[in-house]
Amino acid sequence: MPSDTRQFVRYTFYKLDPQWRRLPPDTKGRDRAELVSVVDEMADQMLVRPYTLMGTRGDADFMLWTVSESLDALQGLSTGIMSTGLGHYLNVPHSFLAMTRKSIYVDKHQHAGQEGRRLAIRPRGSKYLFVYPFVKSRDWYLQPLERRQEMMNTHIAIGHKFPSVKINTSYSFGLDDQEFVVSFETDSPGDFLDLVMALRETEGSKYTVRDTPIFTCTSMEMLQVLESLGD
Repeated sequence: MPSDTRQFVRYTFYKLDPQWRRLPPDTKGRDRAELVSVVDEMADQMLVRPYTLMGTRGDADFMLWTVSESLDALQGLSTGIMSTGLGHYLNVPHSFLAMTRKSIYVDKHQHAGQEGRRLAIRPRGSKYLFVYPFVKSRDWYLQPLERRQEMMNTHIAIGHKFPSVKINTSYSFGLDDQEFVVSFETDSPGDFLDLVMALRETEGSKYTVRDTPIFTCTSMEMLQVLESLGD
């Protein structure tokens, strides 16, 4: 995808109706294969990353991280999934839509692979992904840009102390209920926990209105994700 083209980003969380587990094994096998086929077909047109949430959340069982230059493609994937046999047993308790854009705060923080200057999402491929919507107070936006930059300098400097954690920031202004959706890739959940604790002590954190719900997601192939739902 061209690097100068903005992308739509969606994190879609699915919850399985337990009735599906009571179906005959051969029916469940066909349902899994059908849904995998739909995802594989759309993966030729867009970025699709599947994750399981079994064992980490009670209100969602798996998540698809999807990225595309076309909103129609995201809608097409959702329609395709819900049209499958397994899709008839799925609900969507959470869904976050956003777009990429260049951050206004990173010009003074140049480093290799800098996320804030890119318009294209480039997943690292880590085992874990932590996702949450984010809303700042109106007072934040009324602060002079210089003052916001000063607070963000501290925020960014703390982030650099945790190189094992990669942030993906996307923007939801006018598109969805939140202002941002952030996701963090890492192979070390403990590093992410320590990062979040450190950020709580920054001055900029007092302008946070909401940064929940938070989802702990584990990367798997689509078939593995569906097998993790149980029999």
